[in-house]
Amino acid sequence: MGGALNSAQLLPAVRDLYSRHREMHGLELWELQSALFVLGYTDDLGNEAQIAPAVEVARGDWPQWRAA
Repeated sequence: MGGALNSAQLLPAVRDLYSRHREMHGLELWELQSALFVLGYTDDLGNEAQIAPAVEVARGDWPQWRAA
């Protein structure tokens, strides 16, 4: 993906990260923030306050999309 993520890109990025790296599912926000940066989803560390809602939604709908 690369570049700074906007709010419309965060949920798909978190879902993609979770689907590719299942061990990321239980990370704290600061750890997920770093993982998004290190794995190339963003060029900066982003903002935990922006990431939090995407994480909440992705964790809530995890059972429906993980098998897809």
